[in-house]
Amino acid sequence: MIKETVTHAKPEGFFETFERRPGPIKKNMHYCPGCGHGILQKLIAEAIGDLKIKDKTIFISPVGCSVFSYYYFDCFGISVPHGRAPAVATGMARSNPDSIVISYQGDGDLAAIGFNNFIQAANRGENICVFFVNNAIYGMTGGQMAPTTLPGQKTATSPYGRSILNEGYPMKVSEMVAALDSPVYVERTALSTTSNIMKARKAVRKALCNTIDRKGFSMVEFLAGCPINLKMSASEINEFINTRMVSFFPLGCFKDIAEDRDPLKRSKGIYKAEKVRELLYPLKVDKGVSPDFRNKSEIFQKQRKIKLGGFGGQGVLSLGKMIATMGKLRNFNVSWLPSYGPEMRGGTANCSVIISRKKIGSPIIDKDCNLLIVLNQPSMNKFLPELKKNGVLIYDSTTIKKPDCGPDKKVYAVDASNIAKQIGSLKYANSVILGALSAVMDYNFLTPADQADFDRTFEEAIMDCFSDKETIIKLNIEAFYAGQKAVIDAYGKK
Repeated sequence: MIKETVTHAKPEGFFETFERRPGPIKKNMHYCPGCGHGILQKLIAEAIGDLKIKDKTIFISPVGCSVFSYYYFDCFGISVPHGRAPAVATGMARSNPDSIVISYQGDGDLAAIGFNNFIQAANRGENICVFFVNNAIYGMTGGQMAPTTLPGQKTATSPYGRSILNEGYPMKVSEMVAALDSPVYVERTALSTTSNIMKARKAVRKALCNTIDRKGFSMVEFLAGCPINLKMSASEINEFINTRMVSFFPLGCFKDIAEDRDPLKRSKGIYKAEKVRELLYPLKVDKGVSPDFRNKSEIFQKQRKIKLGGFGGQGVLSLGKMIATMGKLRNFNVSWLPSYGPEMRGGTANCSVIISRKKIGSPIIDKDCNLLIVLNQPSMNKFLPELKKNGVLIYDSTTIKKPDCGPDKKVYAVDASNIAKQIGSLKYANSVILGALSAVMDYNFLTPADQADFDRTFEEAIMDCFSDKETIIKLNIEAFYAGQKAVIDAYGKK
């Protein structure tokens, strides 16, 4: 019998198969050849597995190339807005003191947009581990100048090279953090040569061990490559790191005093669960219905899945939130799951709304949606296959060509953008679409009592979502009834 010995395998900190990664490739990472993220994430995954902390680790990644981390790490993970990882990490570390909290950030995220969040967390000495990827450029958004871009370095926004007189010197984050009293460990490494990568491996483990031992704030900076935006090959990137970057960002340990620090002990918060719930979810509307109210129309007797898509800034997410709010105000269980599209490099912003009388098992909609609302052509192309048989499609005919749908779909075109312009702003196109939905519901699905209630519920939802903006409430309501009229005029009444 042959004995099989595995000498090299995927680190335990990774999923065995990357099912969350879009597309057919589920075994490999997506990162560009020569990118430092793939190397570093393997080092982190190895450490998580070897230290046996997978079930206690919380991996926090903000917008940027780091947003893809949830594809790969088999641990708890949170994706957060740009620059806010240290703030969320603070909350997680304090509310879950036994957890190992990792804040994984790039240079544009940490050193620019979120620098105050980061430096204040360092100054407080939060028990978190920060892994800082410094590739001297904005990688996700097209190669703009970053806070760490080198003097004279050309980027999309510094085509003549970074000017010391205009933009100042690059930020030396490790040196700045090491000067604070609270941090216990600060080191700068490089993801270039084998020797440097092995040093980076040790630094990753030391930082994690400090967090496990509750010694406080640890940060490791990694000089990394971005060959696509720097327009270099993988080998040229290593040369760039080892010469130009290291000459300005010297490698080494800037602070290591963890052994001299006692483990952090913070007093536990005293709170009342009901009071916390009241503060987090305040009631905004005094209107609504009694707890036992139920809409009678047959359509509401089953769970309904709604997908909405469009470009960022078209109010797609707000439209989904208004629909979810309408359901909430009529005693439905609702879920609203937004997707801002940053990981898709210019893709569609979209959201999923589920309305049900029963408990909702998952907020994700990737097929069989009952209602599809789209405000741009890419969303139509992407999400139309998810619309089930006998589903309803409502789209903005101002910008979208008529889709090729079979007779099993109910399709309604609304000149939403032009109608919104006439009201005063494109931002009201979402309420125009919602008015169109009201007419479609009246025409196909609602009893007379529920027809009147739909309009009333919309007005309550608008007041709930924009309670302190009287003018916006008024114009949204105007847009709603304009969209309703447009569908009635085009398709007739029931």
